[in-house]
Amino acid sequence: MGINFSELSEFYVDHLKTALLPFWLNRAIDHEYGGVYTCFDNTGEKLLSTDKYVWSQGRVVWMFSRLSTMDIFTEGERAQFLEIARKTAEFIMKNAVLETGHCCFLLTREGTPKPMNPGDPLDLGDGADLFAILGLIRYAGITGDEKSFNFAKQLFENLKTKPRDPKAKVFPYPPIPGYKGAPMFSLLLATEFALTMERFGDPKSAEMTENAANYMQTILYEFPDENLSFRERKTVDNKFDNVSLVGRYVNPGHTIEDMWFVMHEAVRQNNREAVKRAGDIIKRTFEIGWDKEYGGILLFVDNEGGQPKGSIEGLEDHVMVHKILNDWSNKLWWPHSEALYTTLLAYKLLGDEEFLKLYEKVHEYTFRTFPNPNKEIGEWIQIRDRQGNPENKVVALPVKDPFHIIRNFILIIDLLQKPELVF
Repeated sequence: MGINFSELSEFYVDHLKTALLPFWLNRAIDHEYGGVYTCFDNTGEKLLSTDKYVWSQGRVVWMFSRLSTMDIFTEGERAQFLEIARKTAEFIMKNAVLETGHCCFLLTREGTPKPMNPGDPLDLGDGADLFAILGLIRYAGITGDEKSFNFAKQLFENLKTKPRDPKAKVFPYPPIPGYKGAPMFSLLLATEFALTMERFGDPKSAEMTENAANYMQTILYEFPDENLSFRERKTVDNKFDNVSLVGRYVNPGHTIEDMWFVMHEAVRQNNREAVKRAGDIIKRTFEIGWDKEYGGILLFVDNEGGQPKGSIEGLEDHVMVHKILNDWSNKLWWPHSEALYTTLLAYKLLGDEEFLKLYEKVHEYTFRTFPNPNKEIGEWIQIRDRQGNPENKVVALPVKDPFHIIRNFILIIDLLQKPELVF
């Protein structure tokens, strides 16, 4: 293969320092109240609102905490990143939790909870809680801060012991009646908790490691079908539904992201078989998820490849059904950034040159398509149509979120520069 890994490392470091971070450091940090502005338009030219989604603020804490550990930055830069993470963590802990013990979904710039739309509840499901926990537990693990550690543990406990009304509104992806999803985020959080609990000497670290192992097995062996197409949904009685749209569809980006979660945990547990199966699922995902006509990773596909299909009877008005039907051909920034890391990781762990070929294909498409051509703005234009043209759409939250791109750049740089896998 023609990849020079030293030059590739330099490429990612340069892009991170010159195209990605300046956008956020120069335009998005709220130095007065804490937190980060993310409500930019898709090009990054305009800040549309100073409201702060707790979902994104938790991701920002994780991101800047992790950046503070990287020796590609100066001591002063690392201190700056950690201060941003600290002030954002404090912003979350001070403002985000409602009397119910769960996080509100949206805050004003100053930190006052507000409904996303008039009449909406302040609490719109687990998403805000989960990302707040993710950020706080990573910050705690890096700094040793007991306040954020205990806060994250309490939020996590509240998710288990203070159930929400099953009929309550959930945004952006309400549950689909009769179906369940893979424990993707559960695996990620269990791994994060296990690592941080070990550093704090928390006796529950072994329990979290066992939980992670169980989630990993569920992901690897219950959700891929006989052809290794990773179904986004199974029925609540754990069966594949080959008739309906929501039973058949595959989300290639989620699958690829999920497989590096699996690989990280498999390495922790010295489970070579799990790494190999994850690699096989990655290959299958590219087989059905890569757009052979225009290039790039499609947002949703049928489990046999191509445009999603199947019955929508009884779910005609469901948000997820509309999203699958209307957005399936879009090319989004986050699946491509996930694929950049996952293919390189799979190659490092398995030594299979097919993953290098997949990486080269993703790299060529990604850096031809997503980086903002306006260098004065920087960052990526995150949403494209099937042909690769910019498209002004909202995906999940109406924000420009740095999390996926910068997280994967962090992981790629460490993968290329360090002899051991860094979590």
